[in-house]
Amino acid sequence: MTEPLDEPSGERERTVAARKRELRRRVLAARLDSARLATGTAGCAARLAAAAGAHFSAHGWPSAVAAYLSIGTEPETRPLIEAIAERGARVIVPVLRPDGDLDWARYTPGSDLVPGSRGTVQPTSPTLGVEAICAVDVMFVPALAVDHAGRRLGRGGGSYDRALAKVRAAGSPVLVIAVVHDDEVLDLVPTAAHDQPVDAALTPSGLARLHRDTPS
Repeated sequence: MTEPLDEPSGERERTVAARKRELRRRVLAARLDSARLATGTAGCAARLAAAAGAHFSAHGWPSAVAAYLSIGTEPETRPLIEAIAERGARVIVPVLRPDGDLDWARYTPGSDLVPGSRGTVQPTSPTLGVEAICAVDVMFVPALAVDHAGRRLGRGGGSYDRALAKVRAAGSPVLVIAVVHDDEVLDLVPTAAHDQPVDAALTPSGLARLHRDTPS
């Protein structure tokens, strides 16, 4: 679902872009809040891994997973990836290309990492191509916020929207899960027509399915 068509297209796009910028500013400020930082990331990371484990134990563990190696103030994903890999899943992580698209590479917990573009880290293993994302069962994506209809707020680069568009164009039955803090699941996230929705939100409190809207 996109923004209501109640104003001229150019003005509507500018309004949505401004609302996204403001929401990004608020979420990033909250992630840097001293009280949240004081609690540390280890507890949050363990709870994310436990929440995902509880879901997959009940519904079946995936055999191939796309995840991402968190950076900065993002919820820590490494224990989550380790828990999934321990169950025998094949894990791939993104490699950001110069054009902003996402390539993918195999990742095994503990393997060597090198700096990537825009502050990311990536494995030293060979890249698999941008279409590799279409062959996974589950995809964990970073987000600053997500709403109950599956609308996702990213950082504005569009890399994950492009990857998700490939998945859906291929008709791949991939469960797409945004990883966020509990207070980053909102009633409404502003979106534009190109923004790709997600199927579920993983927070330290659990994994919740969302009533996903399809971009129009």
